[in-house]
Amino acid sequence: MIASVFHKGKDYKIDLYQPIDISIPLTSDKNCTSAWYVEPMKLEAVVNGNWIGDVSKGGSVNFRNITFNPHGNGTHTECVGHISKEFVTINNCLKRFMFLAEVVTILPTELENGDFVITKKQLEIVLNNLKPEAIAIRTLSNGLNKLKMQYSNTNPPYILEDGINFLNEIGVQHLLIDMPSIDKENDEGKLLAHHAFWQYPFNTQFQKTITEFIFIPNEINDGTYILNLQIASFENDASPSKPILYKIF
Repeated sequence: MIASVFHKGKDYKIDLYQPIDISIPLTSDKNCTSAWYVEPMKLEAVVNGNWIGDVSKGGSVNFRNITFNPHGNGTHTECVGHISKEFVTINNCLKRFMFLAEVVTILPTELENGDFVITKKQLEIVLNNLKPEAIAIRTLSNGLNKLKMQYSNTNPPYILEDGINFLNEIGVQHLLIDMPSIDKENDEGKLLAHHAFWQYPFNTQFQKTITEFIFIPNEINDGTYILNLQIASFENDASPSKPILYKIF
């Protein structure tokens, strides 16, 4: 199904039958990808007296309670409510779902302290004067181990504050990355990149979102795509999400 998307004076054609899913699913598998010291998602059949919500155990339907943490289990999209004193929800902040996005690939650079980071200079180079609404960052190396990586206590790569300030300057509204956070795992609670991106609390950008734990397969080329950013209607600072890319032709 070919669709024509007219956006900011330009016409883009995409094939709705060729979606590129860059999400990592939530799963109860003990080897699932995770971060922030959380356990895998839990699925538990509801039990009510002699009745059980599990067909394999004699129940009439599968009827399960689900326990998970959106920040630590799989792909998720978050709003400024993640760092604000005020209760702000992603369901109220994200009101549009289709964006022009740039997929970029970056090899994080090593600092003297051993951290691997994404810098302003690297972002300037890969974007090459482009000013996309959304940016999806694929970091190297990019093996399939990212689909099962357990990041707790590994100090994964993150974005320096000056890099975030650059993205703000060029008008990026939606930031997607294949790491568990845009900030350092242990930064004493400063979350410099999060605060810079949302400009909280002095010039708060409620419409902007951060999506973490994506996975962009190696066969997907860098370039411009249409992004469909899908979330569940959670009244929470973050929701599990399913970002979908569409190739432009």
